[in-house]
Amino acid sequence: MSPFEAVAEPNRRRILDVLRAGERPAGDLVAALDMSQPGVSKHLKLLKAAGLVQVRADGQRRLYRLDPRGMAELTSWLAPHRRFWADRLARLDAHLESEQ
Repeated sequence: MSPFEAVAEPNRRRILDVLRAGERPAGDLVAALDMSQPGVSKHLKLLKAAGLVQVRADGQRRLYRLDPRGMAELTSWLAPHRRFWADRLARLDAHLESEQ
């Protein structure tokens, strides 16, 4: 699964949002997202396969965190779109300022 396919699903985006705060055990994600444990595990498995999260063992627990390598692919794709909109919004701002 590509990172783009992975982030197309809203629950996976919610998991990524929670993981922005840092490494978390799967149980914390279950509580934070009000999802079932099997549901969170399924999404984490897909996010890991897409290269968006990493997992490490800590005794019996599994700790999940964002994988910057997978996130970099998304960021690279978004960069030209950000530039496009930043330019357009700057021109709109200048136009609105000139109208006042």
